[in-house]
Amino acid sequence: MTATPGTPSTSAPIYRGPLPHVTTVERLPVTVYDQPADASRAVAREIADLVRERAAAGKKTVLGLATGSTPVGVYDELIRLHREEGVSFKTVVTFNLDEYWPMQPDALQSYHRFMREHLFDHLDIPADAIHIPDGTLPRERIHGACAAYEEQIREAGGIDLQVLGIGRTGHIGFNEPGSTAESRTRLITLDSVTRSDAAADFFGEWNVPRQAITMGVGTILDARRVVLLAFGEHKAPIVRKAVEEPACSHVSASMLQQHANARFVLDRAAAARLSRFEAPWVVGPLDSLGLEWTPQLAKKAVIWLSLLLGKPILKLTDEDYNEHSLQDLLSCRGRAYDTNIGVFKAMQGTITGWPGGKPEGSPGVPGGCDAFPKRVIVFSPHPDDDVISMGGTFIRLCEQGHDVHVAYQTSGNIAVWDESADRHVDFVEEFCKAFGVGTKTSGIADRIRQFLKSKSAGAVDIPELQAVKGLIRRTEARAGARYSGVKPENIHFLDLPFYETGRVRKKPIGSDDIAITVELLERVKPHQVYAAGDLSDPHGTHRVCLAAILGALAEVKNRPWAKDCQLWLYRGAWQEWEPHEIEMAVPLSPDEVERKRMAIFKHESQKDRALFPGATDPREFWQRAEDRNRDTARLYDKLGLPEYEAIEGFVRHQF
Repeated sequence: MTATPGTPSTSAPIYRGPLPHVTTVERLPVTVYDQPADASRAVAREIADLVRERAAAGKKTVLGLATGSTPVGVYDELIRLHREEGVSFKTVVTFNLDEYWPMQPDALQSYHRFMREHLFDHLDIPADAIHIPDGTLPRERIHGACAAYEEQIREAGGIDLQVLGIGRTGHIGFNEPGSTAESRTRLITLDSVTRSDAAADFFGEWNVPRQAITMGVGTILDARRVVLLAFGEHKAPIVRKAVEEPACSHVSASMLQQHANARFVLDRAAAARLSRFEAPWVVGPLDSLGLEWTPQLAKKAVIWLSLLLGKPILKLTDEDYNEHSLQDLLSCRGRAYDTNIGVFKAMQGTITGWPGGKPEGSPGVPGGCDAFPKRVIVFSPHPDDDVISMGGTFIRLCEQGHDVHVAYQTSGNIAVWDESADRHVDFVEEFCKAFGVGTKTSGIADRIRQFLKSKSAGAVDIPELQAVKGLIRRTEARAGARYSGVKPENIHFLDLPFYETGRVRKKPIGSDDIAITVELLERVKPHQVYAAGDLSDPHGTHRVCLAAILGALAEVKNRPWAKDCQLWLYRGAWQEWEPHEIEMAVPLSPDEVERKRMAIFKHESQKDRALFPGATDPREFWQRAEDRNRDTARLYDKLGLPEYEAIEGFVRHQF
């Protein structure tokens, strides 16, 4: 496996320490790292050091473990430490936080299976030292089993270090809102938000168990040390509640404030809503936080003040700055008038109707080098992210004469309804009958229908059904790209191997994924590359696809063509860039918004209701995209900039 940004390496990593920030606003210790991989390696090293220290003293180490995507990086690093540095875990005893009920241990979604695949099968922890709640018990035996679980923890000497994640409701384990600080291991009914977040793993919310067995908040608080991990923008709002607001049972993670040795370990994205990152000038002098008034931070502060007061940037006064903790900004950058002008011009300079530059050249315009027309690659993680996320810019690049390529990185075949696939199989059967072709069709159709009749919740589709679903997404993507103006020969389906598991949980990114991406880059030699920077994608595919692109660009960065290449990141249906982050804002007219909508409509299998809509949100993808683009335009208008119908925002990434 090739080491890429955000992915574990098979060789010893270069350790990067936490950001040097401190604050008195946070109610418990918080450590922030630039990247999730850095945080995961640090926590894994902490666990390994504890295990070795206690083993040297002849003692066992009792670990409390969590499941989900967040701790996987920690587990990967523990495996590496075991294999490459000889760390033994023979003296470790483990207790997992929770398990769905009812749930068979070998089911795809079982936490028993998760822990085996991600950790236990790769370490030397004795089998009898592993404890996970039993999801197979009849209801009448659960109460006794939960009491026995508590007793087993006590007999082991208590938990030395507890690893936690955090749900969007603020739950730790499955301690949903209302769980008290005294609660113990028990059967609990899952919140609707939690079940919605788990829907992807179960191929639909209706398949998610309604209950689970979980350690209680009190059980967790009994651990001698607690480390809560949170990564990604979607965790930022609940992290702030848990860290900066008073402890309450509605956000069970907030009760870690009562613990003498608990801390949060975050990446920058999950920390974004903490006061020291969102508005550090309110926390205290910047030098006390290890910060200084860079142009980017000044821009953020002025936009914050403008939106807070509901005043356009150019109308802010010295008094406005002084009365809202921004005296230091004026002392560093001069009077309000000069500061306002500087930020206003910076924001104005992001707006361009020519994302690829103008034919006569466009110095200072975000679109980049003077080459015209440009060769452009739009990378789309799923077969519809291109039009959902940047459909207006996509169409405009084609209309303005650029050589636009689109690369669909994955098949998206898991996100198609069984009923839709069955309907397409029926169409093919009728087509073949009408024209007397395809003698094998009947047998394939019979196998698919027989599988669908007996398919259990969350089962992996048979290869024939996966192929049908992939073809549905492929033909829709091709229709959307052609509608947007892309030449048929410029439509590429990469089918990156990491995705093709038939399951929501994917394989780690590998050298094959990067090699496929490199081959396309070398063939096209683009002046511009567009990629998904939406790391809040609930399935993690966007994050992995971006890592593949960054890994490929790292390999080709010294090629002559790459020196003039720009990488622009867009965001999708879940998040938008913060206004101070946007470096290219492409305005859309009402007609262009309508054309973007029609391009999205080409993806019929995702229309009305997508199989995996992500966060609890009743809107369709096209509605989310339009609302997001209109909100960005309204924000620019509030800041005193020109008023547009909608705006698509982009951030340039250096590689």
